[in-house]
Amino acid sequence: MIDRDPLVPTLTGLLVDVVWWLESCGDDEVDPDSAVKMMESVGWVLLQLPPDQRQRLLRVLADLAEAEQDPARREFLESFPFAIGMVEDQEDWGAASRQRQFSHN
Repeated sequence: MIDRDPLVPTLTGLLVDVVWWLESCGDDEVDPDSAVKMMESVGWVLLQLPPDQRQRLLRVLADLAEAEQDPARREFLESFPFAIGMVEDQEDWGAASRQRQFSHN
């Protein structure tokens, strides 16, 4: 289920892509300390969201991962909630995400 407001998945995908880019940049492209500070800032802001909005974001991330054709981007989308600190256990998040996929089929 893709979020009804098309802006939410678009901005979520953009946020993930920016973090992915920061994570994968070489030291000559972005200062590593600046990249880490930015990623920590993103994580902090997302953790400040009210619980219902965090759950909405997690649903959008799962939907984007399910629809993603590029295996590398799909993997990053699936790992994003754990990497950014929104979920504590990547195994539990992955299982919940897969459960959502099976319940939609």
